[in-house]
Amino acid sequence: MDDDVISIASSGDGGEDRRAILDPVVRRVVDALGGFEDGVYRMGDEAVGCLRDLKKLWRLDDSDDERTVARIFWETRVLSNDLVPILLATAGKGLVDDKRAIACADLMTAMTWPIDMAEELKELDDARDKGTDYTELTFSHLNYKAALLKPGVMQALFGIILPPLSKPVKERSERDGQLVNVILHLVRNLAFIKDLPVNLHLSGDRAEYSSLQTKLIKVYSETSMLDLLLTIASNNDNDPLFNSFNTLVLEIFYLLFRGLKPSTLVINQTKQPTQDLRRLLAAEDRRKRDAARYASSRHSQFGTTLTVQLNPKRKTQDTQDMHEESQGPAPTRPLVLHRQAAISKESGDVLDIAKQHKWKKTNKVDELTREDNLSTEARMVLQGFAREFVESCFNPFLASLLRDIKSERPKITEKDHLRLLYTTKWLLEFFLLSRSRENAADGPRKWSLGLVAEVTDRSWIVWVLRRMRGAMDEKPKMWTELQAGIECLTQLLLLIDTMSSSVISDSNLDEAARLLQQQLIYNGDVLDIALDSLRSFKEGTQSLAYLNASVYLAYALLRMLEKWGKQNSGAMYVRKKKASKKKGKVHGVTENDGVPDVEEEVVDEDSTEEVIHETMFTFEAFEMKFAHSDVTRTLLAYLSRYKEFDSPELMTRVVNLMHRQAVKVKAEGLYFNVSTLQLFKTILDDQRSLPKEGPYKDLVRLLTFILRRFFKALNEEPFLAMEALYPMNRGHWKQYSSWEPEQTSGRIREATEEIRNSSTEVQVKKGYSWSEQIGITVAALIEDGKTELVEWVKDILVLVICHRQRVVEETDQKDRDDDENAEDAPGQSIGPSKEALSKFAEYAIPYINDEHADAATKNPTLKLMFRLLGFTIEAEDAEELQWVVPAKIVPSVLQSAHDVVDQYLRNPIDLEGKKARELITKKTRRRRRRRSLTPNTDVELPDDEPKRRKAKMKREEKTYKSAQFIEDSDEECGDMEAFLEREKALRERTAKAAEESGRIATMRATGTKKRRKKAKDDSGSKRARTTSPGPGGDYYGELVVNVDSDDSGTASDDDPILRSLRSSRSPTPPPQSIPAPAPKPRPKPRLVQKKSSERRPIRISSDSDQEPLLQQPPAASRSQPKRRLVLTDDEM
Repeated sequence: MDDDVISIASSGDGGEDRRAILDPVVRRVVDALGGFEDGVYRMGDEAVGCLRDLKKLWRLDDSDDERTVARIFWETRVLSNDLVPILLATAGKGLVDDKRAIACADLMTAMTWPIDMAEELKELDDARDKGTDYTELTFSHLNYKAALLKPGVMQALFGIILPPLSKPVKERSERDGQLVNVILHLVRNLAFIKDLPVNLHLSGDRAEYSSLQTKLIKVYSETSMLDLLLTIASNNDNDPLFNSFNTLVLEIFYLLFRGLKPSTLVINQTKQPTQDLRRLLAAEDRRKRDAARYASSRHSQFGTTLTVQLNPKRKTQDTQDMHEESQGPAPTRPLVLHRQAAISKESGDVLDIAKQHKWKKTNKVDELTREDNLSTEARMVLQGFAREFVESCFNPFLASLLRDIKSERPKITEKDHLRLLYTTKWLLEFFLLSRSRENAADGPRKWSLGLVAEVTDRSWIVWVLRRMRGAMDEKPKMWTELQAGIECLTQLLLLIDTMSSSVISDSNLDEAARLLQQQLIYNGDVLDIALDSLRSFKEGTQSLAYLNASVYLAYALLRMLEKWGKQNSGAMYVRKKKASKKKGKVHGVTENDGVPDVEEEVVDEDSTEEVIHETMFTFEAFEMKFAHSDVTRTLLAYLSRYKEFDSPELMTRVVNLMHRQAVKVKAEGLYFNVSTLQLFKTILDDQRSLPKEGPYKDLVRLLTFILRRFFKALNEEPFLAMEALYPMNRGHWKQYSSWEPEQTSGRIREATEEIRNSSTEVQVKKGYSWSEQIGITVAALIEDGKTELVEWVKDILVLVICHRQRVVEETDQKDRDDDENAEDAPGQSIGPSKEALSKFAEYAIPYINDEHADAATKNPTLKLMFRLLGFTIEAEDAEELQWVVPAKIVPSVLQSAHDVVDQYLRNPIDLEGKKARELITKKTRRRRRRRSLTPNTDVELPDDEPKRRKAKMKREEKTYKSAQFIEDSDEECGDMEAFLEREKALRERTAKAAEESGRIATMRATGTKKRRKKAKDDSGSKRARTTSPGPGGDYYGELVVNVDSDDSGTASDDDPILRSLRSSRSPTPPPQSIPAPAPKPRPKPRLVQKKSSERRPIRISSDSDQEPLLQQPPAASRSQPKRRLVLTDDEM
């Protein structure tokens, strides 16, 4: 056959024309291959050329979505009628190097290549490929699989692959590697083809297609193909040819293991049929009991009609009105039920049967695995194969794959990561289950933990966490790979828990387990993944296997952390990475992203260092994070499938997590919801049919506890009946739970608020107007990808404007209608009246979701926007800041702010090439300085001033430290009795003097208030008055010089009462010698502060260098204090 025929066939247009051209060509080539004669296949003279032409024709389907050539090959049955006989006639008889055998193997590999249905359907054209059907092609693969599993075929293929592998490494050629590649891909293709589901109604030919996987595993075992795969997996480091096929071998392992669970392989396979029969009989008996509870009686053929009367004591408004009109008993509306189930079931449940149920989006069971119908013999083969793999190949095989992944080999694809995660998880689970079934009393365990030591290596854990972070960050998220990572991480935690178990007495293993636990906790990624996987589950988005994996990871992690916390009382820290601005591009991600020991990241010189904060880890605080409405929703979705649980372990996990929420964390309010209570009621109604294991009994007790709490809270707060109709999110559950906030001292609260303010408050650099600051803030939010926050701010402004404008219209509309000249007045601006302003109320900004609440509390740029708009904070020390729009802001101001924000959102501000972030800086807190002397003072500090200050501080410290040794004593007071006698005599003399004078003893003879006469003019004034403004612009005192003064302000010395008081005082010791009286000196001026109700201290210091002791007016109105200089007669 020439190449001209192929070129003509490839030029056909349209599906029908293409088939009309290719069909006769393909059939002629197939006929030329040969045929059966007297039961023996006879090859044609040009068999080798025909095989090559068939391969060229097959390649025409690369550009054909209809797969025309593949359909023609299936119709001619070329594989079963020609290729298999030619292979058996050549390679089956020892001619392994025959070109015809190799060509047949190549064509078989191409014809059984897996069909990716999802990708094929995406590439279809809606108009051209409207009638494309892949059912025929899928069924053809099942027929090919059955044909290749005939006796002798797999032995012939194994004979082709064996000679290239037996050659020494230096003697192998490129063709040898291609032969091995073709045969291994054919082995992979056969394992990929999925059997038909088991169906008793299928014909005999179709029933064979539901057990092909069992036959395939047995054939692989008989032909030593599984031993060949183990050899390739265990010698990756020694042979470069084997290393080039490690990803292909990994895919084969994945396809063989994904058909069944590890728990079904660890048990004795000879007893498996008996256990399956017992399990099926128990399930059937349970269904019969459930049906018997609600079964109809023998009289059901006559039908059933029941009348249900509502509670007559409960009267609605309509029945009360009717009762008042008729003055008779209030009637009730009867309900008629025509179902016999109403006799035993509640009336409400019978009424719900007739209601139209809302369609719910179905969940996928599992996207990673499939269910293969394997026989006992096939299970035993896989059991032995898995044991052999763990004992001989696990560590070297994983190490070679991880090296290729880190080296970024071209053979590594995205799907290889998924397969490696799932295969590792499967083998780890198989290892742990098999090891747990070994009896330690019989002697040393056969399976040591060193067989799977590779998964505890730091580089392996780093890679797993990195893949999981990448799956979470993808848009859309890669839920399937994330599920595989969660399952693999769960098995790793169980392995670490086994290493630290008390059953193992090896101190090295215990130390290694403790170190791994500390590194996982310090890294923090495992903690975040366990929480985020539960919170991110949504029914219909992820599969049920993802739900089960998320619950299992949280259960295993909390158990491990609780156990670790009891054994280790020391402080543990968790690192939190803070996103930093990077000027350069990161070269690569190092292992520090996983379980870090030393921070060593390779970045460009221009990039900034990553900031890592360390916070103390406590198990109670981490457990409190699970008290979230999203976590509760996930647990309830898991619990709602309680009838599908096939193991008590599944119920144990969800009951444990719910118990932590409702009892340990005291967040039972999360379950105070109508739909949740309905689920609890359903479970309690079915508790008779539940299994008798302990987890189910614990579930009933837990549900009873939550229901009691609910009705107790409902009794205390009747409004809970309305709140139960809505989700208990955003902390609303706290007010109905027994949870109490942690009590913190005022000093700690102030320190926390100070840290928050100093670290998150920002401001725009000086030199910009108010509108420009708004524009810079809007630009900064847009740069951060927070445009939705700007739109949210606009929505807030619109709502407040509309609300306050409505108040103005309702209040001022009548006044404006009555005032006819209001519109005629030129230049008159109509604004809200005082009455309307008084009706304005503060508007608390509502947070629609958690993102808005977090941004309003933690985003410094959004908080700057709020402050620029005039918004205020209700409580500064609250965990979640509540912003309010003050009542004093009128609608016109809000409208102007809205216009400015909208303008800069549509037309960003021109910053002349700069970024908005460069114009925003952190607020600096004003620090208090030491009190210092004013620059104008002439006082100079001595040289030993620092020494004196230190000495003074030491004296104060000694005084404080010695305070605890001071005891109460009356020794310093002298003789108390003599003191009391003197006081008594003083009182008697005072009373006697008061009786003689007729006045109160403590009253002076004359008043003490100094009166001054108003001067007629400045020149004739007897006192000169000078004033100067203080620092705040106020006059604190007067500076007055008294030239002459009278004695009106002094007390008379002739007062007998005062003379008596003076004489009663203890006499002062007389001086040694009394000098001659000196002449009276000229009086010196004395500063006297003006008497006022508020005393202000006079300080000789600079206002700029110290904080005022009392709150002073602004700097613009400061003035020097008024002082008065008074000369009294006593000084003259």
